[in-house]
Amino acid sequence: MSFVTEKEELKPGLILFRRGDVEHRMWYCRMKMPKADRYKTVSLKTSDKEAARERAFDQDADVRFRIKHDVPVFNRPFRDVAHEYLLTQEARAKRGEISAARPKKLRAVIEGTLDRYAGSMQVHLIGDERWGGYPAWRRENGAGRHRRNGVREVTADAAQTFADHEAERRTKVQQTLGIRVLKPIEVKPSEERTVPFISDSTIRFEMSIFGAIMNYAVKKRYVPASQRFDERPKLKTMRRDEFTLEEYRKLHTVGRKWIAEADKPSSVWYRTVTYNLILIACNTGMRPAEMKNLRWRDIMPAKDREGREIVVLFVQGKGKSRKLVAPKSVGEYLERIRAISKATEQDDRVFTNITGKPAKTLYSSLIADLLNEANLREGTQGVPRSTYCFRHTYATLRLQEGVDVYFLAEQMGTSVHMIESHYGHVNTIKHADRVLQGMAGWELPQPDVTRAKASKAAETHDKGKRGQRHKLR
Repeated sequence: MSFVTEKEELKPGLILFRRGDVEHRMWYCRMKMPKADRYKTVSLKTSDKEAARERAFDQDADVRFRIKHDVPVFNRPFRDVAHEYLLTQEARAKRGEISAARPKKLRAVIEGTLDRYAGSMQVHLIGDERWGGYPAWRRENGAGRHRRNGVREVTADAAQTFADHEAERRTKVQQTLGIRVLKPIEVKPSEERTVPFISDSTIRFEMSIFGAIMNYAVKKRYVPASQRFDERPKLKTMRRDEFTLEEYRKLHTVGRKWIAEADKPSSVWYRTVTYNLILIACNTGMRPAEMKNLRWRDIMPAKDREGREIVVLFVQGKGKSRKLVAPKSVGEYLERIRAISKATEQDDRVFTNITGKPAKTLYSSLIADLLNEANLREGTQGVPRSTYCFRHTYATLRLQEGVDVYFLAEQMGTSVHMIESHYGHVNTIKHADRVLQGMAGWELPQPDVTRAKASKAAETHDKGKRGQRHKLR
């Protein structure tokens, strides 16, 4: 280090020095960590050399005590540890040990949510309570917007604070490690909107990254081994609600009126496409990602074994592809979209904007508007409904109609276990007579004896007459 001046080795691993790049004359000491290629530098806050020597030995003794009793040696915020961990993963990606996409996902989670949750907190202060409180905090804070009058927004001050922290951290890391840091995510104030639904799988993924960072801190001896969080807190499941058959019919009715009330041609276009997308989603069970990827070439008219017209769709999403079948009506909904679309070639996407470019959000704001118009925005659990709820609606209605769970799992591109775990309540309601059998106040209806005898007599009389007619012929 070229800025080190007046260096003196007090003992192996303990150096006293001054800095040549500052104006003051204070002394510093640098201590080598036992059994590790790491150093800790401390300002001794004195310009007196003898006093500096004594304080240097005191600092050295304190470090050794901390190491012996598994107490953190380095006090640093979670933010710095998280980005140091991110750098190691970027280096692994460059060596081909992990995929190139992995650091990007890590970075999105670290800078998008974990930084807000624990960024400024000293890493050694993160304990069980902070760890276990993440799921509730994540759901309360949605996608990173502060609550105001029941909605979320990113404030300009919060965005600027985050940008300042990021710039300072990048500079510090570049100076110490000499590794390039990816450009930070730009945070801009956004329009107010309802808190988005945060799924269990999202929270589990984010907590796996949270845990990996804490394990990295343990490995680097920033925190004691007791702060290794391997177990995930149990999550209170928040299932997106499906639409009941009555709600689906209401959505149908309100949707047609909603289109008729549009005040300009572009609104009519978008509302028409949105309305038909909902009908397609509720009658196919496609995931939003699969609808985004759907192209006109993926739609094939066909007939079932009894000659009835159906539609076969080749869908792709979640890294997999499959074929699903849909009723003829789905083909009609698709033709309504094709009739007004500017992208109708075989390789074009089905769901686009009015200019023909692929739709990025699948009209999420329009769907929210329609659900609000129909007073169906929130489900029974108070969770705002989204495009994914149409898939749940499809599954629920199919199960209510008695579709075999195995065939439904194949159709929806999921597992039988997932169907049973997420839609078990459907079978309970459907087979209420079996579930409640034998309970007080719940008896199976007894046959009317008099009516039964009369019915049998009438049946015998009819048989006799048919026999007589047969003899006459």
